[in-house]
Amino acid sequence: MSVFHQLVGQERVVGTLQQAVTVPGAMTHAWLFTGPPGSGRSVAARTFAAALQCEAQGAAPGGTGEATGQARSEGQAGGAGCGECQPCRMVLAGSHPDVRVVDTEQTFIKVDEARELVLEAQARPSLGRWRVIIVEDADRLNDYSANTLLKSLEEPTARTVWMLCAPTLEDVLVTIRSRCRHVRLGTPPAAAVADLLVRRDGVDPSMAHYAARAAQSHIGIARRLATDEHARARRREIVAIPLTLRSLGDALRAAADLVQEAGEGARATSEDYAEQQRRSLLEQVGADPLARTQPPSVRAHLRRLEDRLKAEARRQQHDSIDAALTDLASAYRDALVVASGAQVAQVNTSDPDQIEKLARAMTQEELLGALETIGLARQRLIANGSPLLVLEAMMIGLTLPRGS
Repeated sequence: MSVFHQLVGQERVVGTLQQAVTVPGAMTHAWLFTGPPGSGRSVAARTFAAALQCEAQGAAPGGTGEATGQARSEGQAGGAGCGECQPCRMVLAGSHPDVRVVDTEQTFIKVDEARELVLEAQARPSLGRWRVIIVEDADRLNDYSANTLLKSLEEPTARTVWMLCAPTLEDVLVTIRSRCRHVRLGTPPAAAVADLLVRRDGVDPSMAHYAARAAQSHIGIARRLATDEHARARRREIVAIPLTLRSLGDALRAAADLVQEAGEGARATSEDYAEQQRRSLLEQVGADPLARTQPPSVRAHLRRLEDRLKAEARRQQHDSIDAALTDLASAYRDALVVASGAQVAQVNTSDPDQIEKLARAMTQEELLGALETIGLARQRLIANGSPLLVLEAMMIGLTLPRGS
């Protein structure tokens, strides 16, 4: 089965990437994948990388017809990105030596990391046709790290391909995006996401359709909702928040609960990981992981690791809060659909009475204002505002009108 079957509802994108792999002269050295959360930006980059390394057939280095013809004459005919050969499997498993995936949990990609990528991009591939560097969060490149990549994007080596991923074009510096071929992914249909959950994960069809709608077609979130009862329960609690905000105290408690839940989730996923990273570091520098004290040079390494892990934990907390705000906004959005009589599908279908109560409790203007308040909170969080203070201000702004 082709590696591209993982790209749900993205037929146009699949066609573009297949053409780049198989048609002489269609390949370019730098790509920028954009699309809303859950659209499959990183999946597109990884599957494209697999197709480029595929033994079945691929654009030869440089994309020339002569080289491609030579590859075919050597018995490499077939569909690009077969998904069955060893290179395809290695890329998809994250173990191919010529495919580097930068998947940072930190707020920004630092200059030192960018310099390492530039050096790596200059090396020839050791096993496959191409050396591929995938930057999953190119929107986290700051001015300094982005400028570090510029020369490599302008004058790449013949067998290096850059693949950058970001939510929108505007999230990437113009100097970077102007040097890339842009591929835009759209939000896949909920039915297509549900079909993927049934086919790939064995999820019950009714649960798959619920999860796809509730996740607003975000494939990763849909899978978690379909397979994790705690995630479904937590989402129900968040969607129920609007009708509980009747006083200042209610607003402050709701904000504190969101921050606490996000913090606990980040700690739960990071504690074991932090210990693994610590042991791995000590082994790399030849230190004893069980020693009570470490020499000064090792302690310096440990301090840098601790700083990095703290940054990752903050990013995990931010992502958890952002997901909660998406669920919260969906309640106001559905209430606005009901209040306006718009003939569009609702996100939350498991408790229609709750949505109807919210639609009666607020005017259409107030519902629109609530959505704007949530959007403002998002902007403040992106600007590194204190999560608790930002959410307190947001919840106070969402407090129900008196008498509702």
